[in-house]
Amino acid sequence: MPILDDARCPCLSGETYGACCGRFHRGDAVAPTAERLMRSRYSAFVTGDVDYLVRTWHPRTRPAELTLDADIRWFRLDILGTTRGGMLDTEGIVEFDARYRDATGAGSQHETSRFVKERGAWYYVDAV
Repeated sequence: MPILDDARCPCLSGETYGACCGRFHRGDAVAPTAERLMRSRYSAFVTGDVDYLVRTWHPRTRPAELTLDADIRWFRLDILGTTRGGMLDTEGIVEFDARYRDATGAGSQHETSRFVKERGAWYYVDAV
């Protein structure tokens, strides 16, 4: 589902999509922190940007194939906490709760995710 650059970013940062996650999705910039990568990956789920999800998944743990469920509509992201993952760190953890709707109703995915930074770019590793 495409989002206009001047629309509110799905990650709920308060910025527009173009100024927030859109620039990461387009490859104009890389996420500077683990939390920003988490937010941009959430927005990629919202927009169905499989290429971005694969590109930001660490090669060591990346699945061979990734297919998104077209019936799931993500609508809210809450960042519950972060450990490290700043601009000068090489590892980080982000705990979040992402809410969705599907054919059976509403639900949520609660996860604590691990991230690493290599050669200046953050990557999602796995869930703790």
